[in-house]
Amino acid sequence: MVSREKITPDMAKKEVVRICEISDENIVDCMQCGKCTAGCPAVHGMDILPHQVIRLLQLGQIDQLLQSEAIWSCAACFTCASRCPRAVDISKIMEALRLTLVRVKGNNRLDIEKVPKLLDKNIPQQAIVSGFRKYVK
Repeated sequence: MVSREKITPDMAKKEVVRICEISDENIVDCMQCGKCTAGCPAVHGMDILPHQVIRLLQLGQIDQLLQSEAIWSCAACFTCASRCPRAVDISKIMEALRLTLVRVKGNNRLDIEKVPKLLDKNIPQQAIVSGFRKYVK
């Protein structure tokens, strides 16, 4: 007989609550229809698909998400948000996951003096835009 492990959602985890607060998204609304994954232009570079990211968050499996390449592969094009019937914006959640990982490493502040130096390098435009999104509010 095959033994099965029951995985139950752990919405009380501090990390899940923090990611939901940072992204201002309600992950409970996701019904796992897969439209976000079907429309994602960056899905070929992801080890965890966009709808699976939401499911892992719902289950409280943050460590697996923070170790994945999917959070760095997201192009933040908001195609997922436009296709979602429940208006869950996965690109905001991906950004919150990236921010959580950066904060864990201790890089949670943007030094305004270093911004002109960063712009001289070949820094991805996504990083610049996400930096302004985080620190403009």
